[in-house]
Amino acid sequence: MDREGLTNEEVRRYSRHLLIPEVGRRGQEMLKRSGVLIVGAGGLGSPAALYLAAAGIGRLGLVDHDVVDLSNLQRQILHDTRSVGRPKLASAVERIRAVNPEVEVVPHEARLDSGNAMEILEGWDVVVDGSDNFPTRYLVNDACVLLDIPLAYGAVFRFDGQASVFGAAGGPCYRCLFREPPPPGLVPSCAEAGVLGVLPGIVGTIQATEAIKLVLGMGETLAGRLLLIDALRMEFREISIRRDPECPVCGDRPTIREPIDYEAFCGESRNGPESELPVEVRQMGVEELKHRVEASARFQLVDVRERPEWEICNLERVGARHIPLGELAERTAEIDPADEVIVYCRTGTRSALAVQYLRERGYERAVNLRGGILAWARDIDSEMPVY
Repeated sequence: MDREGLTNEEVRRYSRHLLIPEVGRRGQEMLKRSGVLIVGAGGLGSPAALYLAAAGIGRLGLVDHDVVDLSNLQRQILHDTRSVGRPKLASAVERIRAVNPEVEVVPHEARLDSGNAMEILEGWDVVVDGSDNFPTRYLVNDACVLLDIPLAYGAVFRFDGQASVFGAAGGPCYRCLFREPPPPGLVPSCAEAGVLGVLPGIVGTIQATEAIKLVLGMGETLAGRLLLIDALRMEFREISIRRDPECPVCGDRPTIREPIDYEAFCGESRNGPESELPVEVRQMGVEELKHRVEASARFQLVDVRERPEWEICNLERVGARHIPLGELAERTAEIDPADEVIVYCRTGTRSALAVQYLRERGYERAVNLRGGILAWARDIDSEMPVY
């Protein structure tokens, strides 16, 4: 693909850019010569990829290892119903090429980790972070700082979004803002807390805008500023961020000079939720719970998910009581410590924290339902709706 100049077809395709004095022909040629890597082909990566492709970014990299799930389609507009079950990268590449066949798409079907991040990120002009977990966010940040690549950051949660630019010359990085990750299980995932479907579109297009400005070297980027978006009020605020001289990766005396074990740093495990459980937490499988129900055994079943999750699906018909994890401390008296107490959530992680809390307070027969209600739906009740 010719990286120099614009063909007549490209002039027509990008004519609305060429008419902007700040972009013009020279700027469009810069976009054509540039390369932007997007980590994650999901909620944030979808709008970012579509708009960057439409804008004429010459090389567009995508990193993802997941498959399209029906629950993705509410917000992940790179994919459609026909893509369910396909690798996200295959679906994304097909869609991007349909939008703009002039763009070279570079797919990386891999889980980004400490072993491959530097190789995958090296050589790109800008990285767009579309990840949805803390280990990947810290990994992408650190790799970008080490490789001297600016990072267009974004995050979403229910009705709230964030955007910024990290790792720009003289500016702060993600660690300057969030030195340490929150404890595991404290911040619910998108699958547990939900997100307004259009919100990733707002944040992802802001990330794409910042990437284009960084490539063109124009305007004022979000470097040194964290943009806060409240979609419920449609309110935009910003707070100033300064580079922290003591930051372990971009500070004056950095201690992180290569990628580290980010799962361990964030208190998570690459082997899945069960390996993250406290060692003292006892567990029970869903088949065993089914036997307890069929035998009319005496036990208490406690659901510690949030109210919207309970309303989607629950085990009330087999005696479950709903006590959200955040209310457990004030409602412990509702649970009889003499009984066997079986606690569940969506996957078994939050309920493990609840079991640990109960056992520390004398509930010696408290156990965690392994795999949570998703395991029950998979192995016991296939008609149950899941999320």
